Amino acid sequence: MLERIPYFKALSAAQIDRLEQISIHKSYKKGEILFFEGERSQYLLILLKGILKIYKTSAKGREIHMREIRPISLVAEMVNFEETSYPASGVFSTNGEVLKIDYEKFKNEFMSDPKICLELLKSMSEKIRALNAVFDNQVVLNCDGKIAKFISENFDIFMSTKYTRIAKILNVTPETFSRTITKFKKSGALILDDKQEITGFDKDKLDEYIQG
Repeated sequence: MLERIPYFKALSAAQIDRLEQISIHKSYKKGEILFFEGERSQYLLILLKGILKIYKTSAKGREIHMREIRPISLVAEMVNFEETSYPASGVFSTNGEVLKIDYEKFKNEFMSDPKICLELLKSMSEKIRALNAVFDNQVVLNCDGKIAKFISENFDIFMSTKYTRIAKILNVTPETFSRTITKFKKSGALILDDKQEITGFDKDKLDEYIQG
């Protein structure tokens, strides 16, 4: 199984065997916590199956959705590299499976391999881009901009996902989300057919909302 994980595709058979010896394959049920904000980890985590929601909790107890991680992905690897605690919590939105690798042994035996380091750097770069997107959504963009950006970049998900779920991802109320969608329909940012069903979007008009 490990040889099919992209991060390890260049490893030799002997390296794969050793990696299996220092790893644990664990299953989780929907709603189970993988880690809590503030915890420290001795494992390098790889999500193999399922959807993991990353969130922070505000001082007032409000849950702030950060992102969703889908397989196959490294999870919070910066915690291992910098030897810090988790900056957010991770909970499974579906049933899932995780590979947990003993990080100290992995660091001592595998981190000198340039092929492994390159794959880890790629993963960290993707995480940085995701964090920048979260910052834009939560700090830079207003409500209309957040929703417009989501539709423009994830139209297939927008069309196949309940509005209440998207609203939660974007940290807006369902009522606000519905009002904004109605506004987009009236302005022509969302394209409708004769039955008033959404069939597409006008990118230029959505960009106007994104740019404020």
